[in-house]
Amino acid sequence: MKPVKPKFVLINPWVYDFAALNLWSRPLGLLRTAEYLSQFDVDLHFIDCTDERRTARRFGTGKYSRQIIVKPDVLRGIPRNYARYGIPLDLFEKQFRACIPCDLILISSIMTYWYPGVQKVVEIAKRLSPGVPVVLGGIYATLFYQHAVENAGADYVFNGQVRNDPPERLKAVIERFGCRLNRKGPARPYYKLGLYRSYPFAPVQTSMGCPYRCSYCASSILNEGFLQRDPSLIVREIRELCHTGVRDFAFYDDALLVNADAHLKRMLKSIISSKMSVRFHCPNGIHARFIDDEMASLMKQAGFTTLRLSLETVDEDRQMKTGGKVTSEALQKAVGYLKKYGFRKENIGIYVMYGLPGQSFREVQESVNFVKGLGVRINLTEYSPLPETDCWNELKNKGIISESLDPLLTNNSVFSLLFSGYGPGRIEGLKLDVKHYNSQA
Repeated sequence: MKPVKPKFVLINPWVYDFAALNLWSRPLGLLRTAEYLSQFDVDLHFIDCTDERRTARRFGTGKYSRQIIVKPDVLRGIPRNYARYGIPLDLFEKQFRACIPCDLILISSIMTYWYPGVQKVVEIAKRLSPGVPVVLGGIYATLFYQHAVENAGADYVFNGQVRNDPPERLKAVIERFGCRLNRKGPARPYYKLGLYRSYPFAPVQTSMGCPYRCSYCASSILNEGFLQRDPSLIVREIRELCHTGVRDFAFYDDALLVNADAHLKRMLKSIISSKMSVRFHCPNGIHARFIDDEMASLMKQAGFTTLRLSLETVDEDRQMKTGGKVTSEALQKAVGYLKKYGFRKENIGIYVMYGLPGQSFREVQESVNFVKGLGVRINLTEYSPLPETDCWNELKNKGIISESLDPLLTNNSVFSLLFSGYGPGRIEGLKLDVKHYNSQA
């Protein structure tokens, strides 16, 4: 075994993409890993390659710095600049050198098609700290496990999530590399570990998983079951962060409004009574069917500022086929409740998806027109295929994709361009139309 107090370096890689904005993005899985490890007598070092906002925007969001780089061969035909988003390479190397010698390197992975960022981190880590084991985890590592094993360069690929899996599993992985974990006390929240210099915003996750199984979504694959945390613990977490100066909070839940009477409504009533001055944001689409008069009122009083509601399509058959979580009528009612309590167009965005298997361009246009009629913002989102989902299996059965599909081609802007059949001109025209509509008061 290695020294009694091992040193671990936790790294969140760069974003490699055609475009990227920091819309309340934090590597929550890696932060939870740090929380778990904090109960042991270990020396934790943390590097987030995306922890740099070139231009600050409202509510803690911002633009990443970027460096245009050579596109991978499989993306050469895409007529857009490809870039690395985040801190400069030399700054990462400087930060990493300050962490060595170390005993183990743990790397996260988020979007499946950002894996070149993982490869770059592994390459640098192995060059600067040869012989030190590298463990890779996260969404890419779980959904494209075999690809990660063969291409990421890590010594071990952790398939699953630390919070969902038996805690001893990660401990066993770490100890197989000769690092002894001696427990010293209870785990500490990530925001008490000094991982970031500042918190322009903070992520909040009140639940893990989702009771729905939408045909395009991998939540049920990444998370076993649906588990909601104790509302009082979440309120305490928000209060503690608020006392440190954080005002903007982003919910990372996949099903924030489920079981609302016993969960979110209780939280919001407590937050309102405590008179905390905070703003809440929902970058993930929330379920319109659970927004009633009371929920809309509580959201407004508690400080909800950015709401994203899931619609995807107005086609009734596809609504049922993709999971049955929303109807156009339910969405219309939800928007009505929200407007009643003062939410405006700038606060409410509706996700409209295009490029789903078998989805016509006319269907997408009809969905856009429906949302325009509600007088709220439209958030166009391109379909991105994820392994083991129903949509993935449908595409595979039709011979459109194969199991060996390079994850780079699952990039939402790339996949829709290559496989939707709409043509780039129609897609760009639709985007311009939506941009013009959203800019209007």
